[in-house]
Amino acid sequence: MPEYVDLAYRPRGELICDFYVEPSPGHTLKDAAEDIALESSTGTWTDVKTNKPLSDRLAARTFEIKGNRIRVAYHKELFEAGNVPQMMSSIAGNIFGMKSVKHLRLEDIEFPSSIVRWYRGPQVGMREIRRMTKIRKRPIVGTIYKPKLGLNAKEQGELAYKIYSAGMDYSKDDENLGSMVFNKFQDRVVRVLDSVDRIKSEQGRTVIYAANITAPVGDMLKRAQFVKDHGGKCIMIDILTAGWSALEYITKQRLGMIVHGHRAMHAALTRDKRHGVSMLVLAKLSRLCGVSALHTGTIVGKMEGGAREVQEIDRFMRNSWYGLKPTMPIASGGMHPGLVPKLIELLSTDLIITFGGGLWGHPDGPEAGAKAIRQSVDAVMEKVPLKEYAEGHQELRRAMEFWD
Repeated sequence: MPEYVDLAYRPRGELICDFYVEPSPGHTLKDAAEDIALESSTGTWTDVKTNKPLSDRLAARTFEIKGNRIRVAYHKELFEAGNVPQMMSSIAGNIFGMKSVKHLRLEDIEFPSSIVRWYRGPQVGMREIRRMTKIRKRPIVGTIYKPKLGLNAKEQGELAYKIYSAGMDYSKDDENLGSMVFNKFQDRVVRVLDSVDRIKSEQGRTVIYAANITAPVGDMLKRAQFVKDHGGKCIMIDILTAGWSALEYITKQRLGMIVHGHRAMHAALTRDKRHGVSMLVLAKLSRLCGVSALHTGTIVGKMEGGAREVQEIDRFMRNSWYGLKPTMPIASGGMHPGLVPKLIELLSTDLIITFGGGLWGHPDGPEAGAKAIRQSVDAVMEKVPLKEYAEGHQELRRAMEFWD
């Protein structure tokens, strides 16, 4: 068998995976490291008698073991060009079910430029989103329609006009809103985009609506085209529940729209720090696949995710990466106006912030909620303490009193 653990090996342009590993009782860390490298590349549980020269050359190698962390190098030829599902079937597939491994987490992937260049990345990136909205420096602020299920299409269209009129730049469907009997996709899109057009006509502002197209992939393409045909500039995909294949299929159509990536189900993979796949890995794959903007965490909101983790992800999304356009981070989940200064301090102004209950739960109604959000952002941009700014802005003051 090839030497799947070779601590003297030095990678030369391979894809490198960082794993956290806890071996099962009766197995050493080296045992687990060998099993991970062989099972995720060319090996199996026993030696085989077929095509040895090629399989030996392509074998993955664990080249570093430090504590419970190992690093494994994978030859480029192990992967099909431009095929994220095949890649993940290799480096995040059977290895999670092996008896020699008690806990395993894929912490990071270092992609060589030769593999990144298989992918086109976002067609519409962070800079294009700012160009569309003409919002250059402050965060883009938006909302998720609430209740997440229960509004009909007419109500959603009317509410869209109210919150856009009150200052919102962006709105999105909830991640579990598809085409229900009480709110059909086509009817909803037409009504909300009508409100988008009214704002353009009345205020001269280009506001964005992210219509959730998540469905079987054939329906996704039809829905995306419907949004485009009706003048929409953004589609939303639940990237994990839809799957990498569906995401790649839609982005490869190059429809010229923002692709808003929602990460519903991610915590099933990311939350256990000893087992699963990190959010950083999912973010990197999303950018390869062409997502324009991605939910990455809020730190201060209701969703799990610490400062160091979210900041690292956001820096990666914004930074240059072998020519791929930057993807814009989205902060969402448990946000209200009082949290805005700390959020911006931690994550900067280069992001989209979306509010659900923190807008729709305002004691004076959704228009007041939208105004309070804009006021909180304006206070930060003007470098005025929020409590001081709230003295002259009733909507913000009421929001701060209500959410303490």
